[in-house]
Amino acid sequence: MAITLTVTAKGQITLRKEVREHLGARQGDRVDVDLLPDGQVLLRAKSGEPISRIFGMLAEPGTRRHSVEELTDAAAAGWAGEE
Repeated sequence: MAITLTVTAKGQITLRKEVREHLGARQGDRVDVDLLPDGQVLLRAKSGEPISRIFGMLAEPGTRRHSVEELTDAAAAGWAGEE
């Protein structure tokens, strides 16, 4: 099945719903593009999950989340042998 997409004035292409579903791509996901001979391209959904999915994964229920600055300070203290 051939699907036609349109290039905008900014050079962008919007993937239609059926293309996104076929790739398994969601908002924020990345798509790899391989340039093939004769002007052809190959699209593949980038494997792996967005980095944003790990945020908060170490927080235990009922505990407050620490800021990036607090984590940086704790890591620096640990490397300095302070804790």
